[in-house]
Amino acid sequence: MDGTGAGRARTKGSVPTATISRLPGYLRALATLMARGVVTAPSGVLAEVAGVRPEQLRKDLSLLGAHGRRGVGYDVAGLRAELEATLGLTRERRVVIVGVGNLGRALARYPGFPDRGFVVVGLVDADPAVVGTRAAGLLVEPLERLDALVRDQEATVAVIATPAEVAQDVCDRLVRAGVRGILSFAPRPLQVPVGVDLRAVDLGSELQILAFHDHHRSGGGR
Repeated sequence: MDGTGAGRARTKGSVPTATISRLPGYLRALATLMARGVVTAPSGVLAEVAGVRPEQLRKDLSLLGAHGRRGVGYDVAGLRAELEATLGLTRERRVVIVGVGNLGRALARYPGFPDRGFVVVGLVDADPAVVGTRAAGLLVEPLERLDALVRDQEATVAVIATPAEVAQDVCDRLVRAGVRGILSFAPRPLQVPVGVDLRAVDLGSELQILAFHDHHRSGGGR
């Protein structure tokens, strides 16, 4: 049953990483409900749309100090605003993309960035054939300009879409330039110092995991 009362959202350090990882899913669910014209939603309804158990959702939201009204549920618009504030989506974050191949260009055009308050302000590549071209209305600059670009554009987030062999060097340069949040698509583990957040998306590994499940689901065995 949904609790009553309200509280102040807790700081990042007091909220488990697993809970933080589920918050974007809750935001998507709330956006879906708002698009349907739903004003208030019981935890069971919100959990179903988010794809989690109701008790998990209630526990996660209670850690943020967010509670529904007994017998009514959660205020959809209010909860969405609270989660956006918790995730830091209420202010603009400036992003630099390093590696402007097919993936980098697709990311530069990704509409989900501005929808979530991220603005791509710079593109960087080491290939002379790519430097000087444009993607998503931005000029691709040489790697030598990376530090100045981060500084001049006040970028705090970077996306690495480079080949694996140069990814760590690019990561190190970004950290030295002052970037404190990195999303890496490079197919290798990267090392960052304390105080820098690194998220890795290994598309190859994810496809291999899907292949494993498909293989065993079809009775492939050993």
